Amino acid sequence: MNITEPWSIVFAVGFVLYAGTRHHFEQKLKGVESVERNLDGIEVTLLALVLSGNILAPVVYLFSPWFDRFDHPLPHLVGASGAVVMAGSLWLFFRSHLELDRQWSVTLEIRKDHRIVREGVYRRVRHPMYAAVFGIGIAQALLLSNWVAGPAALISFAPLYLVRVPREEALMVAHFGDDYRDYMLETGRLFPRFTKRRPTPSSPPPPA
Repeated sequence: MNITEPWSIVFAVGFVLYAGTRHHFEQKLKGVESVERNLDGIEVTLLALVLSGNILAPVVYLFSPWFDRFDHPLPHLVGASGAVVMAGSLWLFFRSHLELDRQWSVTLEIRKDHRIVREGVYRRVRHPMYAAVFGIGIAQALLLSNWVAGPAALISFAPLYLVRVPREEALMVAHFGDDYRDYMLETGRLFPRFTKRRPTPSSPPPPA
């Protein structure tokens, strides 16, 4: 079993913290009323794909020999870099949940008394939680010395991100109107924006 490898242990600890953070904030949302929800077959399929890359693939790698033929050497510097990326991404993941608070949901939803969060990590980035998930995926690729399990999280999350973000921003614009349009001008999607973009009359603001 690969769970005994040093960098696999680092990944496993990070994964437990990742899952624990998500579970903690999911519990806080019990009983919070949703006024609008957008969940269809595409969303369900993409969420299932994410679970396969974020959970199933690393678990199979760590606790079975099924992916052993795809193993590769893991230089110490690569593993150490993965540990640093994992630590930073876990911090961002936690802060994103903490500051989004009751506005957060697993699927596309508008909560009762929903508001636009502009504080903390949301001041210059409007999707820091997605940035954190990408970071954790990068850490997985750097910490697991396997060509299947390593990049599985990144490969499986990318389609969800590409489909969901335009939908999410359209939902927010429909609900908040110009307030959210202004917020889009002031922030980047995944990376901080320090200058406000100028709106174009014929199209929405371009992604960061």
